[in-house]
Amino acid sequence: MAQEKSPKLRLELVAPAGSVFEGEVEMVVLPAVTGEVGILPRHAPLVAQLTIGRLRALTPEGEWLTFAIAEGFAKVQFDKIIVLADAAEEACNIDVERAQRGIERATQRLEMHHSGTVPEGEDVDPFREQLAIRRARNRLKVAEVPEK
Repeated sequence: MAQEKSPKLRLELVAPAGSVFEGEVEMVVLPAVTGEVGILPRHAPLVAQLTIGRLRALTPEGEWLTFAIAEGFAKVQFDKIIVLADAAEEACNIDVERAQRGIERATQRLEMHHSGTVPEGEDVDPFREQLAIRRARNRLKVAEVPEK
């Protein structure tokens, strides 16, 4: 008797710059705004709002792929997961030094805003700077690098 092939999921992870990952996986763990959501084959249809966090995908070979993602949405339907994120990067491709510089720059800009020393003609948006810090910290966490 032939062994039935175990069902797989099709994951498409897309950011504004283009496709970040596309392929078959056995499981996906998403950072939804309500908490982590695990998706297995035959999952009920779902649309979820995503937050800054870590997306993990288990490959058919048993390897976990890890991605740092920013806000976005995920749609699950017919064993297919489409993730549209404001930013997404595989852990092995994260530029740690760039992330650390991003935290330093945003922190300096926040300090200038709070102390009223923003240079003439320059605009500092505290919300945007705090978001940049959160995204950079997430990238460091996903890359498993302690923050300086």
